[in-house]
Amino acid sequence: MPINFTVVPVEAQGEERHGQRQKKEGEDNERDESSGDGIAKESSPFINSAEMDGGNMFEGKNMALFEEEMDSNPMVSSLLNKLANYTNLTQGVVEHEADEDSKRKEIKVPHMGTFIGVYLPCMQNILGVILFLRLTWIVGTAGVLESFIIVFMCCACTMLTAISMSAIATNGVVPAGGSYYMISRSLGPEFGGAVGLCFYLGTTFAGAMYILGTIEILLTYISPSAAIFKAEEVGEETGAMLDNMRVYGTCIIILMAIVVFVGVKYVNKLALVFLACVILSILAIYAGVIKTAFDPPDFPICLLGNRTLSKRSFDVCAKFTESNNGTKTTTLWRLFCDSSLLNATCDDYFSLNNVTEIQGIPGIMSEVLTDNLWSTYSERGTIVEKKHQPSVGASEETKTGGLPYVFTDIMTYFTMLVGIYFPSVTGIMAGSNRSGDLKDAQKSIPTGTILAISTTSFIYLSCVVLFGACIEGVLLRDKFGEAVNGNLVVGTLAWPSPWVIVIGSFFSTCGAGLQSLTGAPRLLQAIARDGIVPFLQVFGHGKANGEPTWALLLTAAICEIGILIASLDSVAPILSMFFLMCYMFVNLACAVQTLLRTPNWRPRFKYYHWTLSFLGMSLCLALMFICSWYYALIAMLIAGCIYKYIEYRGAEKEWGDGIRGLSLNAAHYALLRVEDGPPHTKNWRPQLLVLLNLNNEQLVKHPRLLSFTSQLKAGKGLTIVGSVLQGIYLDRCTETQKAEENIKALMGVEKTKGFCQIVVSPNFRDGISCLIQSAGLGGMKHNTVLMAWPQSWKQTENRFSWKNFVDTVRETTAAHQALLVAKNIDLFPTNQERFTDGNIDVWWIVHDGGMLMLLPFLLRQHKVWRKCKMRIFTVAQMDDNSIKLKKDLQMFLYQLRLNAEVEVVEMFENDISAFTYEKTLMMEQRSQMLKQMQLSKNEREREIQSITDGSIRRKSYSSPQSIGHDAQTLLSNDYREEKAQLIHDRNTASHSAPVVKESAATPVPEKVQMTWTKEKSVAEKHKTKDSNVSGFKDIFNMKPNQSNVRRMHTAVKLNGVVLNKSQHAQLVLLNMPGPPKNRKGDENYMEFLEVLTEGLGRVLLVRGSGREVITIYS
Repeated sequence: MPINFTVVPVEAQGEERHGQRQKKEGEDNERDESSGDGIAKESSPFINSAEMDGGNMFEGKNMALFEEEMDSNPMVSSLLNKLANYTNLTQGVVEHEADEDSKRKEIKVPHMGTFIGVYLPCMQNILGVILFLRLTWIVGTAGVLESFIIVFMCCACTMLTAISMSAIATNGVVPAGGSYYMISRSLGPEFGGAVGLCFYLGTTFAGAMYILGTIEILLTYISPSAAIFKAEEVGEETGAMLDNMRVYGTCIIILMAIVVFVGVKYVNKLALVFLACVILSILAIYAGVIKTAFDPPDFPICLLGNRTLSKRSFDVCAKFTESNNGTKTTTLWRLFCDSSLLNATCDDYFSLNNVTEIQGIPGIMSEVLTDNLWSTYSERGTIVEKKHQPSVGASEETKTGGLPYVFTDIMTYFTMLVGIYFPSVTGIMAGSNRSGDLKDAQKSIPTGTILAISTTSFIYLSCVVLFGACIEGVLLRDKFGEAVNGNLVVGTLAWPSPWVIVIGSFFSTCGAGLQSLTGAPRLLQAIARDGIVPFLQVFGHGKANGEPTWALLLTAAICEIGILIASLDSVAPILSMFFLMCYMFVNLACAVQTLLRTPNWRPRFKYYHWTLSFLGMSLCLALMFICSWYYALIAMLIAGCIYKYIEYRGAEKEWGDGIRGLSLNAAHYALLRVEDGPPHTKNWRPQLLVLLNLNNEQLVKHPRLLSFTSQLKAGKGLTIVGSVLQGIYLDRCTETQKAEENIKALMGVEKTKGFCQIVVSPNFRDGISCLIQSAGLGGMKHNTVLMAWPQSWKQTENRFSWKNFVDTVRETTAAHQALLVAKNIDLFPTNQERFTDGNIDVWWIVHDGGMLMLLPFLLRQHKVWRKCKMRIFTVAQMDDNSIKLKKDLQMFLYQLRLNAEVEVVEMFENDISAFTYEKTLMMEQRSQMLKQMQLSKNEREREIQSITDGSIRRKSYSSPQSIGHDAQTLLSNDYREEKAQLIHDRNTASHSAPVVKESAATPVPEKVQMTWTKEKSVAEKHKTKDSNVSGFKDIFNMKPNQSNVRRMHTAVKLNGVVLNKSQHAQLVLLNMPGPPKNRKGDENYMEFLEVLTEGLGRVLLVRGSGREVITIYS
């Protein structure tokens, strides 16, 4: 959709000022500062570069409304100016986002167009060794129809990949790195690294294949006498040839590596020469086809019966010749007979069949196409035979070894031919790999690549038909041209001479090998400089001009592995796997981006669809397994290992990739599918909200709580780690970020997989409540709260911790959530500790959903607790049958599939001891005393405030500073006295509500007509002290509440029983009693829990949600 822009002029600043701005912008154009939000972003050459040019101080004069945002949001004029001046970096040096020096180098403007920059390089890379050395053999073996299917499948695969690649390449700037850059930025660093390395290995093995093709042309068709190893016996020809390949291949790869090291510019200059050789060779083939219509070339083939004979060993295709002197036997006779005499003993098949000679290239006007339509697959060592040729069969005992027949060197079948052919259509990335050198990459890459694939596909498909229509089938199946005196088969068809093809193919394969050794190291360098594979970073370095020296050495070493394999037919399927995997992920990247419809997915190339990408991906995957299922599995295993390695080492790159977007979409879909309600009992597991306390430096006070979380969860289910900061968010946003970073770092150390949520609230209590209510999303909400026991609840400086704790217990109960309270959390084991023995003791007092039984089972899945035994204790009352109770509990555990020892503890009722009575009395006396202290302090604070306010209103001669100082002195003195009077702890309670109410009802005068003096301060202090002393005398005469006495009696008795049985247990799990319904007893509730767990080590107090969490059913 076209967009119209209107430029509105703003009042000019004057010529001098404008000149200063332009000068300043030019000076600051090299700077690169990060944006001020502290969030890591992908660097951009023109947006948020934040080098707010010095001219901005003038820019903002007319835009004062936006002047405070100028640091992060540049003026449109500045942005467009940077965009106009932006240029790509040169190919293979450094990517724009990974510039290590953080400054741009002076480079020349890219100038390559579509034809030179994309079309011709793609043509050169696609057309190569397979066309000249193997296509005729593939057509002869698979037949024209199946060969057409093979070629069409491979070309369709590359065309679909090119469409996907064009969409990705036109979705923004594609710097150096080409295909690797596209995949990694679309699918993320893990996929990018894995597929990038696979593409690198494919390119490297392609270099080995081209070098092997070069040697095969040299030793088979140009100079057979140059072979170092000769076959001494019949049947050793293949082994000798492979040894020659290894020796010559090693020499050539060393030579090529030196050429690439000395200077890539020489390789680039020779590229056009090599391409010219390819084009001339193809034109010679088409010219030869046209010539066969009226004057077929003379390449006779000698047949014995229907068997093809190799002409390397004889000249005359006859058994004997007639001359004036009589009949003479030929060289062929002597090869099949034991002597040159006419009455010699000869091979049976030779004796029974005649020798005939047929034309190897009958021409396009002949009907040879019908004979070549169908496939002729064969086993290794089979003689190449002509169809429909009459022959007389010999006995099965007749040996064919050592006779001059043309044999097949490998077993042939359809899928194997696909693997050998596919490398001939690779090379479609050549244009995208040069993206840094293109004038307009977004226009040139799609056009040039698709045109190149269209052209080469037409050449391949037409060659399949023309070869089948012009060349005899036995000659097509003769891989090395032995039936035509060792000539290159496709060369016999060419015009004006076979040497045009031989020389052209030799130079084209040399050039392709050099191109592979040039491109592969640059690809490895791009991957290494991204830093996603740590052990490859050394290969990111090179010479001063950016040439990848170390990467070249590694490439040559890997290429040598392909050379040592030595067989072109064995190397081709290997690189097919790597290229197919690369193409598959290009299609996947395009499909993912299209289906996600991410806002940034706006490719200029419009002729794509996700179905085409998906079809291309499926075709690539199918071709991988068609070529070779075991090679496909090995390639996938290599890519998978690289993927997991990058994931394990933690790729710190965030490229806005499609896999992350896909994860978000999948998470959104899954959250919508999950029912917003409690799961079935069989699916229930503790989804934890872990409440952490932080110190003043925003560090976690109890790291062992996260250790226990990871031991309990083992990475399964939901874990939300929350904490509350007291204050206002605007004031504490920086501390919030710091706290979140610290918690996430600790989660990483403790291997706690989950999410972190920090809440800033004016009140700590409200923050906890907010977390319990709102943490989670949709059906993925917590059902269990885990927190540490407030050890300091008795200490003066932490005066409200007990009330927060009790309110948290009440809120989890109201929200139908379970609560786990870890007491003595600092004694809990770390993830590195291992218990070799010991018990996990469960004290099952009341049934609140069965969570007590489930927790030890989950803990024992972790290595820390694995060797601990589970023991379950239950308490029997007076009227219970202990034996039956134990038997029933054992049966219940058996049905729950839990292994545990069972013990029933009898706890009979007895008289309340004097110790219990005295402990309860002390608890209530202390609580009442603290209430009196708190009340008197509150009254004094209100009186001081009213006095201060009255003094200010009267504008007394006393200064405000002196009033404030005296008030603060009084408060601090009172506080010190209170602290000295405390016995064990101090709590706020609601027993003083009537007193507070009464004092609140007392009217406070608006104005206090007095002056605060030191004498009055001392008198007021003594007055308050006397009232407190009288209140304390009443406290010491009080009697304990009977309900509290009974609760304390239960706590003391139960604590004694637990200590007797579980004092040395590794972990004790106890039912946690709920807080009293009457809030007046909150402070006593904490004391009951202290008494209940007194003397125990690691304790986990468990309060279930009330719903069943464990079931006997499957």
